[in-house]
Amino acid sequence: MRRIGVVVNPIAGMGGRVGLKGTDGKVEEARERGAEPRAPERARAALDALAGTGASVEIYAYGGPMGEDAARAAGFDPVVVGGPDSETGANGDAETTPADTRAAVRAFVDRGVDLILFVGGDGTAVDVAEALDELDSETPILGVPAGVKIYSSVFAVRPREAGIVAASFDDVETGEVNDVDEDAYRAREVSTELRAIAKTPVAEQRQASKQTGGGSVATLAEGVAEEVEPGVTYVLGPGGTVGAIKAELGFEGTPLGVDVWRASADGEVEGGTDGEREATPTGEVVVRDGGAADIEAALGERNVVVVSPIGGQGFVFGRGNQQISPDVIRRSTVEVVATRAKLDGLDALRVDTGDPDLDESLRGWHRVRVGRYERRLVRIE
Repeated sequence: MRRIGVVVNPIAGMGGRVGLKGTDGKVEEARERGAEPRAPERARAALDALAGTGASVEIYAYGGPMGEDAARAAGFDPVVVGGPDSETGANGDAETTPADTRAAVRAFVDRGVDLILFVGGDGTAVDVAEALDELDSETPILGVPAGVKIYSSVFAVRPREAGIVAASFDDVETGEVNDVDEDAYRAREVSTELRAIAKTPVAEQRQASKQTGGGSVATLAEGVAEEVEPGVTYVLGPGGTVGAIKAELGFEGTPLGVDVWRASADGEVEGGTDGEREATPTGEVVVRDGGAADIEAALGERNVVVVSPIGGQGFVFGRGNQQISPDVIRRSTVEVVATRAKLDGLDALRVDTGDPDLDESLRGWHRVRVGRYERRLVRIE
């Protein structure tokens, strides 16, 4: 029988939908913007999948919202190894700290679990890995993705896959635990740091560490700008590739946020005549660095979401762009853009919108723009 320790960071990912690009030190602001806890449902999805495998497992969990609640909801009768000092705050939400996560890890190691299944983002991964390092333990870990930014390779690609891998893995390998400086991230600078290494299950359903694909994006951006349609609303995701498109449309975008730009209804261009390279389509920025509610409110009759996959991982939705909510995606046409170099480093594209039905509808072959005119068929799985 496999023994699995389950610990949940209840506040992980709360900042994503409301455009905060992380929750560290921003929980109250996230709540003021209307954010709701995301991690509990992600934990439940992983544990439902684990239960569905029929594998013989014994679940150890930290108390209340830090694992016990999700385990019981999935039909398990967990061994509760402790609990947070304060389980709920003034708003009824879970109030937990990194110290609680580290205490859970120590309790799991004391009981000799075979795997620690944690739910959160990179910050939670750091807490788990550093606690294991302090204990000189090589207990393997596997992350259920629930944070805003996830740069570590110890996470499964989606919650369901985490549950399946937890039940079925046969071997482990070394994985990287990376974290990004959230204050720098909000200030438009990506500064990542290798914080730890940890043992993690060998599985294709694990994501890679964040890598950056190379190559020029100039012609790709030109192609998107040339095909702008009058009156259409464009939801432009984060990243350097889409940032070049924003510049081609004539404005300085938010490098790590989502902007919304609407083309002029008359189809006019500036700086030349239609069909000439120097022509720039006219339009206006209607949302800068918006959260999900802002973006949804700005949508028009016809909408296009433009996103680029994360290099090395292949995520189109669900990593760093949770502001582009399932409702926005359903009301829009999706255009995926990427350099050839980035695609050459990917085995497939992936989505993790938080809506399983939407994820399923997005799977299949898609035409990804790789140049001014060229497109490549790539599968979303």
